[in-house]
Amino acid sequence: MKGFVEDIEALTLENTDFRRVLYTTRELQLVLMAIQPGGEIGEEVHDDVTQFFRFESGEGEVWIDGVCHKVAGDDGVIVPAGARHNVKSTGKEPLKLYTIYSPPEHIDGTVHKTCADAQAAHEHWDGGTTE
Repeated sequence: MKGFVEDIEALTLENTDFRRVLYTTRELQLVLMAIQPGGEIGEEVHDDVTQFFRFESGEGEVWIDGVCHKVAGDDGVIVPAGARHNVKSTGKEPLKLYTIYSPPEHIDGTVHKTCADAQAAHEHWDGGTTE
């Protein structure tokens, strides 16, 4: 089968990895994330990547160019290319979300169990796709 057809809510809620790349095309990439309480992705800027976040559970903050937005399950956020941003988990449970990068940001199939693993990897999309 071509494409991606799955219960994204269930996959997101079941995910325990900091980052898990599910599907990559040349134009976009679908990634699951679980940010542990008190954790964050770390402030970053993607000069040429727009990012969509969908939060399924937990509580957190999304910072965009110095402005804090409180988020929880069912919230969605778009961070335009060039915006300085960070996502922080502020609740007692992991902040579980999926994100869509356009264009892709990570190597297809990447799994980082922890934030420390992700920070150590320094990997960026190499042009490879899922199909």
